[in-house]
Amino acid sequence: MADSLASQIITAIGGPENVRSLTHCATRLRFELVDASKVDQNSLEHAQGVLGAVPQSGDRFQVVIGGGVATVYENIMHLPEMAGVGGASASGDGQKSNADVKAEARSKARGKVAWLDSFFEYLADSFRPILGVLLGASIIIALVNLLISLNVIPNDEASAGWVFVKAIWKGVFYFLPIMVAYNAAKKLKVDPWLGGSIMAILMTPQFTGLMDAKTTTCVENAALGTKSCMANIFGLPMALSDYSGNVFVPLLMAAVLALVYHGLKKIIPESVQLVFVPFFCMIIVGALTAFIIGPIGVWVGNGLGVGLAWMNTHAPFIFAIIIPLLYPFLVPLGLHWPLNALMLMNIQTLGYDFIQGPMGVWNFACFGATAGVLFLAVRDKDKDMRQTALGALAAGLLGGVSEPSLYGIHLRYKLIYKRMLVGCGLGGVVIAILGWLFPSVTAAGQTVHGVTTTAFAFTSLLTIPVFDQMWVYAVSIAVSFLTSFFLIITFDYRTPEQKAEVLARAAADQKAAAPAVEAKEAAPAAATATATATATKTEVPAAADAATTVVNAPVAGHVIALDETGDPVFASRALGEGVGIQPTDSEVVAPVSGVLQTVAETGHAFGIKTDDGVEVLVHVGIDTVKMNGEGFAVKVKADERVNAGDPLVSVDFAKVKDAGYSTTTLMTVLNTAALTSVTPKTGIDVKAGDEVIDIQR
Repeated sequence: MADSLASQIITAIGGPENVRSLTHCATRLRFELVDASKVDQNSLEHAQGVLGAVPQSGDRFQVVIGGGVATVYENIMHLPEMAGVGGASASGDGQKSNADVKAEARSKARGKVAWLDSFFEYLADSFRPILGVLLGASIIIALVNLLISLNVIPNDEASAGWVFVKAIWKGVFYFLPIMVAYNAAKKLKVDPWLGGSIMAILMTPQFTGLMDAKTTTCVENAALGTKSCMANIFGLPMALSDYSGNVFVPLLMAAVLALVYHGLKKIIPESVQLVFVPFFCMIIVGALTAFIIGPIGVWVGNGLGVGLAWMNTHAPFIFAIIIPLLYPFLVPLGLHWPLNALMLMNIQTLGYDFIQGPMGVWNFACFGATAGVLFLAVRDKDKDMRQTALGALAAGLLGGVSEPSLYGIHLRYKLIYKRMLVGCGLGGVVIAILGWLFPSVTAAGQTVHGVTTTAFAFTSLLTIPVFDQMWVYAVSIAVSFLTSFFLIITFDYRTPEQKAEVLARAAADQKAAAPAVEAKEAAPAAATATATATATKTEVPAAADAATTVVNAPVAGHVIALDETGDPVFASRALGEGVGIQPTDSEVVAPVSGVLQTVAETGHAFGIKTDDGVEVLVHVGIDTVKMNGEGFAVKVKADERVNAGDPLVSVDFAKVKDAGYSTTTLMTVLNTAALTSVTPKTGIDVKAGDEVIDIQR
C-alpha cells in the first residue's frame, strides 16, 4: 500500500493516468476519470482519513475527506506522478488551496484595469524579496529599544559599541533604495544589477559630498527637518537630496530604465549588447535619475508624507480608525504596498512614522481571530484546523505576518471578517483616544498625536518596544486581539454544515482510535456522559430531567432514507443518522426543543442542541446555500431557545425548484456516535411534528 494518504487515493482511483481532472469542494475530492471502472472503491473506503467513496454518473467519482480536504488536495497535486494532470480550484462553497484563495480574492480587484493590475504586482514584487531583512532589522531595533528602556545598555550614540549595533540595522534602511531598484528592475525583465548600480550612483560619497561643495546652495525644510540643495553640474542645475531609505526614486528609476534597456536591445546588435546596453543605460538613466527622476521621487514621497501627517494631526480619530478598518481589505488584494512604501518614506523624511501604530491594531485583530479559531479547533478536536491555526498564529504573533491567517483561514470562512472588523474598529477607537490624550514626542521635540515609531517594524509581539508611547500601543492591540478572539469563540466562524462535519469527523476519529470507548457508549444511560466526553465533542448528560427519545419531522412530506436523498455526504452518515423529507408544505419547524446553536444567514440550515445534549441538524434542500437566502424567510436567530414545533423558516420551494436545486429537507442527529441507537422511520407520509427518528441511550 502507498505510504501517504494522497498516494493511496491516487493508486486506488486507478493511477494518475486515469485522472482527467481533480477539484474539491468543502468536504469532497471531485475526480473526472478516464475510466471509472478502474477505481478500487474498497481500498478507498478503508483508507485512513477517507470518510467515503461515492461513484457519480459517467466517469465522475467523489472521495469524501471532510474539513481537511484542501490539504489532501494539495498533497495529491504535489505528487510527482500528478505533474501535468489537470486540476482546478474549488468552486462554490468549497475549500481551496491557499494559492486559490489568494488568487480569487485578488481577482475581485484585479484584471478589470490591466495597467492597475500590473502596477500593484510591480510594487509587490519590488518589496516582497526584502521583507526578511526588513523583519530582521525591525527585531534588532525592538531588542535594542527594550534593553535601553530597561537600562541594560546606555543610550549613548557616542560609544563605539552603540555605533556598531546601529550600523547592523541601519545598513538595511540606508541601502534600501539599491535593494528596491534591484527587485524592481528584475520584475521588469531588466538586468537587476544594472538597476542597483544606477541607484547606487546617488548614494556614493562623491555624490552626497556635493551637498557640502562651495558652489552648492542649500535650504532647510523646517516642516520635514530635511535639507534640499541645488548644485551646478556642467552649467545645469541639479537638485540634491539624501536618497538613503527612499523607495519612490528607485521605483520610478526602474520603470524608466526598463524603457531605455529594452529599447536599446532592439537597436544594438546582439553580439555587443553585453557591453553597450549597460554602458548607455548607466549614462542615460543615471543622468535622468540625478537631474529629474530623483527630485520628482523625493517630491512625491514628501508630498504624500506631509498630507498624511496633516490628516494624522488634524483628524487623528478618523485616521486611527480608518487604517485598521481598511487593511483587512487591502492586504488580501495586494493593495497595501503603497502604504508600506509611505511608512518607509515617512521614516526617511519625517524621522518617524505614524501609520504602523493603527496598522498594528488590524494585525492583532487578525491574530485574535486566528486564536479564536485555534481555541475552537482544540475544543472540537479538529486536527486539521488546529494545525493550520497554530502555524498561522505563530507566524503572526512572532513575525507580524498576516497572510497565513488570511489565506489559510479567514478568507475561507466569511463569518470571520464580521467578527474581526469589530476588533479592528474598537482597537482603532482606543488608539485614537489614548494617542490624543498621550501624544508622542519625536527626537526633534515635535509633539505628534498618535503612536509613532522610528523603524519599519512588522507589528508582532517582538516589535512592541519600537513604538513611542509603548503602553498606548500595547493596550490598543490587546483590545483588538481580545475583541476578535472572544467574538469568534462566542459566535463561532463556521456554517452549520461546516461545524457538523467537524463534529462528525471528530467522533469518527475517536471511534476508530478507541474501540474501548465505543463499547462504553453502548452502556446504559448512566454512563453516557463519561463515554461521550472521549468519543465526541458533544457531551450528553447521563441523567436529564426530560431525556430526548424522539425527533419530530420539521416539515410535512414523504420521509425517505438518507441513501435516497442524492447527497453522498449525508448518505455516508458522516453527519450522523437521519432522514430526508420531500416537503409538501412551505413551513419548516423545530424538530426538538433546545437552543439554536447555528442559524445559517441563507436560511437553509439550522443546528439545535437539546437540554440533554442531542444535536440535530436541519438542512433545507440540497446545495441551497448557493441561493444566498433567496426564497427563504428566516424566523429565528442564533442562540434563541425554541420549542418543538416553533417555526424556523418559510421556504418558497417552487423558487428552489426553479433554481435547479432539490427541495429534499435533510435532518440528522449529529452526535449519533454518542448514542446507543438512532433509528429513522422511512417510507411514510408525515405532518410537521410527527415522530420520524427514535433515539435510545
